[in-house]
Amino acid sequence: MADTARPARDPRRRYGLRPTMKDVAARAGVGLKTVSRVVNGEPGVTPDTERRVREAITALGFRRNDSARILRKGRTASVGLILEDLADPFYAPLSRAVEEVARAHGALLINGSSAEDGERERELALALCARRVDGLVVVPAGDDHRYLEPEISAGIATVFVDRPAARIEADAVLSDSFTGAREGVAHLIAHGHRRIGFIGDLPRIHTAAERLRGYRAAMAQAGLAVDDSWVALGPTDPGRVRADAERMLAGRGSAAGPVTALLTGNNRVTVTVVRVLAGLERRVALVGFDDFELADLLTPPVTVIAQEPALLGRRAGELLFRRLEGSGGEPRRVVLPTRLIPRGSGEVPPHS
Repeated sequence: MADTARPARDPRRRYGLRPTMKDVAARAGVGLKTVSRVVNGEPGVTPDTERRVREAITALGFRRNDSARILRKGRTASVGLILEDLADPFYAPLSRAVEEVARAHGALLINGSSAEDGERERELALALCARRVDGLVVVPAGDDHRYLEPEISAGIATVFVDRPAARIEADAVLSDSFTGAREGVAHLIAHGHRRIGFIGDLPRIHTAAERLRGYRAAMAQAGLAVDDSWVALGPTDPGRVRADAERMLAGRGSAAGPVTALLTGNNRVTVTVVRVLAGLERRVALVGFDDFELADLLTPPVTVIAQEPALLGRRAGELLFRRLEGSGGEPRRVVLPTRLIPRGSGEVPPHS
């Protein structure tokens, strides 16, 4: 059926070329200064002239160039946020929280995803700086952030969130991954488990390394040896995670036998492991780092070490704008606690 409501496209229209104040002035038959006064709500324009200018603005679809106006004041009222993966549910509340802080300060938030690629992170960060954002909030993917030193020296406030910067001193807002993982493993040990596996993210990632450190600390504190086959770090793609989980649960490569419990290093790993465990005849204990949607409705409900991504984002945003408002001093590191939520899967006893 034909779309009769759609207006005919002007064949002369060139997208990307917006009407200017000069175009408005020509259509209204006034000078540029008069248009500027009307657009900015300044006095000195007669009602009839103002009416003609506003009619020209409406007819042309003119919009005031706020970026040019703000640049003259030295600020762009925009900040950038670089995440690991925009599609990861963990980052949605974090991003929203940063955006709410930015909005409260009259600033626009521009999001981008590094896809866990250090070079892509660098390109994105420098592209945002080139567009004169006032500040950056970065979930780092790279292992060397010295490329940001000239930008920070030039006045671009920068806060790292979830993970600290590498090879530079900078503000950071983090979760206590070490303590969270240690408490998760201690919880499994308290429920009788001695052969506990850990499946985590890439070892170069700060959070993965800290969660592994917490796992090892809990095992050492309980006097339990860790078989090398019980630890697997790598990409979070389901194929890799499934293979490592099945290997540990079958006891392949381990003289000590199969694991009776698992600690998973993030929500993506946990979801894959839940699918693996669903296909087993026996029940295996599981504690997952990061809460995730519907975790409490599974059978059994999943025990998790919960972070507060919204709080991470809010604290990072607040710290960023404090810096933009003139707060000085040495770089700050804010570490937020995690919370163990027992729901059932972490309380499953070891099978015989």
